Amino acid sequence: MIRPKIISDKNRKSSKIKSIILKKTKFKEFKKKNLTIVIGGDGFMLQTLKKNKNSTKMFYGINSGNYGFLMNKFSSKNIIKNLLKANLVSISPLEMIVKNKNNQIKKFIAINEVSVLRQSRQAALLSIKQRSKQIIKKLVSDGVLVSTPAGSTAYNLSVHGPILSLNSKKLSISPISPFRPRRWKGKIVNDKSKIIIKNLNPLKRPISAVADNQEVRNAKLITIKTNNKIKFNLLYDQNRSLQKKIKIEQLRKETN
Repeated sequence: MIRPKIISDKNRKSSKIKSIILKKTKFKEFKKKNLTIVIGGDGFMLQTLKKNKNSTKMFYGINSGNYGFLMNKFSSKNIIKNLLKANLVSISPLEMIVKNKNNQIKKFIAINEVSVLRQSRQAALLSIKQRSKQIIKKLVSDGVLVSTPAGSTAYNLSVHGPILSLNSKKLSISPISPFRPRRWKGKIVNDKSKIIIKNLNPLKRPISAVADNQEVRNAKLITIKTNNKIKFNLLYDQNRSLQKKIKIEQLRKETN
């Protein structure tokens, strides 16, 4: 009998949902192999995916946190039906390679976004290239974000970046509180792009680079690109697909 693996966050609500699902799935056989049910919030899902970056598992998220954009809404009544009829979406993460002030190289993946942030009271002074092509020669700001379509409704949206459709094959580069040039709104680039962000004054204006929630401080040079060798397989209820959630956010932004 094929039964899903269940992973839950360590809080009362997650534990309660887990016990309900264990009872519901006890004598139920599933055709989907490698099915893992993840109970928690978006942060817990991101953490779980990264731990399983080299696997072919399928992940069905159930929200027990706050917003839960990457998750499904829990329904005790419909959980079996939702699991059996869930639709598959495959996404690839960004790969962030950072050289710090000691010339050490750090590498992390980001499912939502890479954030480059000022590390002190001084604004960051950055140059941004798309391979050898200059996007912006000098950006004075609190930082900059490079976002995937899946992450474009998260931090990226909060800094007024564009919402990207899941199948757009694009990445968003969005400034955070730009001072010079003040009216630069960022740029949308192809997801095959290699983005290079350089700190133009690392001694006076230190910056950190963050892949979702993994931080490298005192960064000098950050290279960001999509890692298509990694595929995360996410399952969504038929009426609440990830594409539909992104579309709802697009419409909400337009009407606000």
